[in-house]
Amino acid sequence: MRLIIATLALAFTAGLAHAEATCEAKAAEKKLAGAAKTSFIKKCEKDAPKGACATAAADKKLAGAAKNSFIKKCEKDGGPAAAAASK
Repeated sequence: MRLIIATLALAFTAGLAHAEATCEAKAAEKKLAGAAKTSFIKKCEKDAPKGACATAAADKKLAGAAKNSFIKKCEKDGGPAAAAASK
């Protein structure tokens, strides 16, 4: 059980690191600097779990109300790794 939790935590952390790298790349593409870059990256990282939850719902082939419910719970719990750990 500890191994599963540790694996999920690692996966979630890796997902956040990937989101951070992706947000940095997007900011570089837009040639943002200073406060604009900081603000953009902060918002991007905040929105990243929402995209991850939608991806997780698509992976599970959810649709309609089940998809909406899964995404809402996933976002509330802090991401797809946390949602998977709770099941």
